[in-house]
Amino acid sequence: MKKHIQFIIISGRSGSGKTTALQALEDLSFYCVDNLPLALLPNLAEQVQQKNNSVEKIAVGIDARNLSTQLKEFPHIYQQLLDLKLDCKVIYLDSNDEILLRRFNASRRKHPLSNENISLKEAIAQEDKLLQPIAALAELSLDTSSLTIHHLREAIKQYIYKNHTQQISILFQSFSYKHGIPIDADLVFDVRCLNNPHWQEELKTLTGLDIPVQKFLENDPLSTAMIKDIEQYLLKWIPHFESNNRSYLTIAIGCTGGQHRSVFVSEKLAEHLKKYFSKIQTRHRELSQQHNH
Repeated sequence: MKKHIQFIIISGRSGSGKTTALQALEDLSFYCVDNLPLALLPNLAEQVQQKNNSVEKIAVGIDARNLSTQLKEFPHIYQQLLDLKLDCKVIYLDSNDEILLRRFNASRRKHPLSNENISLKEAIAQEDKLLQPIAALAELSLDTSSLTIHHLREAIKQYIYKNHTQQISILFQSFSYKHGIPIDADLVFDVRCLNNPHWQEELKTLTGLDIPVQKFLENDPLSTAMIKDIEQYLLKWIPHFESNNRSYLTIAIGCTGGQHRSVFVSEKLAEHLKKYFSKIQTRHRELSQQHNH
């Protein structure tokens, strides 16, 4: 009988946090290999399956430094790993282009695809296309644009240590439409039609986590009705995602500024769904990061 082996593939555009993710997995006792040529993945898998090998948890970083022809072959290579009966999963990290540009400029690192003929901006766009065969097979996709290193490490840890009942982990994430929809969102709900506390002078500088804003929205019949409708939709459809072997679901709630309505609705939905699901988180993108626009 073959031993159970966790085989995690970490990929994503340069600057999105792959090194941090691999370090987090290393802390969880994974044997980590960075920038392995794709063609060697099946050989590595066969090696760790041998009886005299003690490695049972392995993580491999894959990026655009691989040959483009090999990247196109990733679906075939991934199927080879599944055929070996490995517990194989792909985690894909990404950030928006502006954040990636900012990170490279701050670190002064050279992008692996940039050269005297290809600008940094062009390299970032080219990398996105090259990695699509991997991104398409990811079980977990994380937008690290607004994540601190600590939050990214925690997200990886929670994904790895999901309980054996395989109950789905649900993240409610508030956001501002002005700064774009989170790229890791599975479901998106727009709450901009609700009355906006921003126009109340005494509420303008507060957020959806503050009691005066909560009371304002709780007294709005539209807010109550929308929360109830979204809740009923989620209670009906989340079990279907769960039965389809989904372990992670990101539900993005958006409003204009990401300060009041989306924060309040996310918190209320999380509170209500905790009665039915044990693994519920909230994250408020615009409250956790100061945007320099």
